[in-house]
Amino acid sequence: MAKNLLSINDLTKDEILELINFSNSFIDDEGNFRKENLFPDKIVANVFFEPSTRTKMSFAVAAGNLGCNVLDFNIDSSSVQKGESIFETIDALNLMGVDLCVLRHPDSVIRELAEHMPDMVFVNAGEGSISHPTQALLDALTILKRKKQISGLKVAICGDILHSRVARSNIHLLNTLGAEVRVIAPATLIPKGIESLGVRVFYDMKNGLKDVDIIIMLRLQLERMSGSFVPSIREYFRFYGLDREKLNFAKHDALILHPGPMNRGGEIDSELADDIDRSAIFEQVQMGVAVRMACLKAIIDNKIIICLENKR
Repeated sequence: MAKNLLSINDLTKDEILELINFSNSFIDDEGNFRKENLFPDKIVANVFFEPSTRTKMSFAVAAGNLGCNVLDFNIDSSSVQKGESIFETIDALNLMGVDLCVLRHPDSVIRELAEHMPDMVFVNAGEGSISHPTQALLDALTILKRKKQISGLKVAICGDILHSRVARSNIHLLNTLGAEVRVIAPATLIPKGIESLGVRVFYDMKNGLKDVDIIIMLRLQLERMSGSFVPSIREYFRFYGLDREKLNFAKHDALILHPGPMNRGGEIDSELADDIDRSAIFEQVQMGVAVRMACLKAIIDNKIIICLENKR
């Protein structure tokens, strides 16, 4: 049975920590990545049905650093444009000898695909508004690099919670590792019942950011919105965009994260985003390569993690 990384929710606390610690072995203190020609016989296909820069390119770099052959699947020039289903597309890649599929898709299909094709290995690179496991792992690694711990930290996730796969995966991982998680957004961008995931809900930045150690800012996902969720970008930034004034509500050494892409002046002030003392946004990009190298190597080596037959 093939191994897959489908959701952060499938991982135990020990498995999460093992992956994070393993990720450290792929990057040194100067930010250089370890390169080894470990898997020259493996083919990794990046199959992205939604736009991506950081996730897609870091998976490509990670696979290349491990010696894998990397296929960049171009949706716009593929038979998807002729009406081919995702199942037929992945079936074709499987028949061509692709070993591992890094998949991003707007719908919740990856688990069904993995059950349909047990010989193909799947890694979730973003599943609609549902999950983004490697983003949560790299965020945790970034926090640990700066703060040396996660347990006991107060973490605020701010912005478009409703449409965010990053929020959902981070909520689960951070709770699992002992953080206190809160979400901050206007009521229109808070999913109903999110408290059941183990978070406190705030509707204003002043109270929500009080005494927090980590601030994770999220962009407005306008591409997923039909209708009006905020009056205007300017009005949204006035109340929910992170600037120096709002940052002062948090702890004096609070760390800022953002999964990218950033909309400067939309959800975060440009000057704060570039403040290397307060922001770890650029470090997140580097940690993304290390985490994805660790995930790919662990999966290919069959040392991780999630066996579908054990999760049914």
